[in-house]
Amino acid sequence: MEKMIHGNKIHVLIFPAGEVNAAELHDALCSCVNIEVYGASSEDRHGRFLFKNYKTGLPNISDGSFMQEFNRVLDEWQIDFIFPTHDTVAEYFASCRNMLHAGVICADSRTAHICRDKRLAYELFQGEGFCPEIYSGFDRLPVFMKPRRGQGAIGAKLINSRQDVPAGLDLNDYVICEYLPGEEYTVDCLTDRHGSLTAVMPRSRQRLLAGITVRGKDETLTEEIRRIASCINEKLGFLGLWYFQIKKDVHGKFKLLEVSARCAGSMCLSRALGVNLPLLSVYAACGRSIEVIQNPYHVMADRTLLSRYRIDYIYDRVYMDLDDTLIIQDKVCLPVIRFVYQCRNCGIPVCLLTRHNDSHHDSDTECLSRHAVSTDLFEQIISLGAGEEKPDYIKPEGSIFIDNSYQERKKVFDRHHIPVFDVEGMEVLADWRS
Repeated sequence: MEKMIHGNKIHVLIFPAGEVNAAELHDALCSCVNIEVYGASSEDRHGRFLFKNYKTGLPNISDGSFMQEFNRVLDEWQIDFIFPTHDTVAEYFASCRNMLHAGVICADSRTAHICRDKRLAYELFQGEGFCPEIYSGFDRLPVFMKPRRGQGAIGAKLINSRQDVPAGLDLNDYVICEYLPGEEYTVDCLTDRHGSLTAVMPRSRQRLLAGITVRGKDETLTEEIRRIASCINEKLGFLGLWYFQIKKDVHGKFKLLEVSARCAGSMCLSRALGVNLPLLSVYAACGRSIEVIQNPYHVMADRTLLSRYRIDYIYDRVYMDLDDTLIIQDKVCLPVIRFVYQCRNCGIPVCLLTRHNDSHHDSDTECLSRHAVSTDLFEQIISLGAGEEKPDYIKPEGSIFIDNSYQERKKVFDRHHIPVFDVEGMEVLADWRS
């Protein structure tokens, strides 16, 4: 491996760090041993639940103090590269990259500007077979109107009749194009440091939520899609990941919807095929040669809301049951064992309180061994005898208790008034920051 920027780590900042595509960048990079991931935002959103290294409250990019404050963060964290996650931020960073104290993984300024304005993009590709017809008004219906500088389908609308046209509409802020009734694809792309198109990965958009694909699958890379990607790459200047969206017209021919110079919210589907576009983008920005290996299978992704939690109770000791808690139906409970390792990583001791020996043919340690769970994970393994109660063995200060049994939880809560959790409560205790 070539020399890294900080010893053996590349410091990468994701900004803003609160939305879906920021989570994809985090997930793609956080387990890479040669990358340290940071997140920062102007508004406090989901990032604090996700990033181990996180700052919020930065000025907006339109604020006169933004550059000074942002560079202070870059210097403090010794950031090498910035991943912008919003089209306006990408456009801003691309235009002032010489003022930033870190590199920007983004297209050049001209490209970022064109990607931010759909009218400019359509003007650039006018005459290409994949450019949709653009109209100056609503004389020909149906048509589709969308903001020049919009994202996530906000403000976009199908116009079937004059009555559908919003009152007081300023046409200069919108583009009006032909209605495209067919399949819609997003095409994830990667451009190397020489400007060569290295990856073209189409995926269908089968179900959307707020403009983001929540169900999609990889699709065959056809010569038509490859030609569109090549043309866009030739006329614009990308570095690393980017994407474009296309939709079929009434004749089944793909037409361009938009091009973006940032990470897509559902780029995880390409990563599911073994192609980590964010990581390869970092390497391209470092000046390294990159290549793509795509796994030989098809994949469908389906997503729903994911909950992450923070509680204001600080615990430094965990008491936990064995049967039907750590081991359920003769299998290791994955959320519970994950939490045990989370505690180990944080230096929080875990103590097993179990009645296993009274109700099973094997001992508690034999049960753990049979399930390949090391006894070294636990500070103590306390086997209760007949008539003994779990609250008797708990030191309550800074402790929590985990047990599937309501009666056991109630005894501990009534005696010690500490937080008690059933197995489903592991979701509340999970710390996803990395």
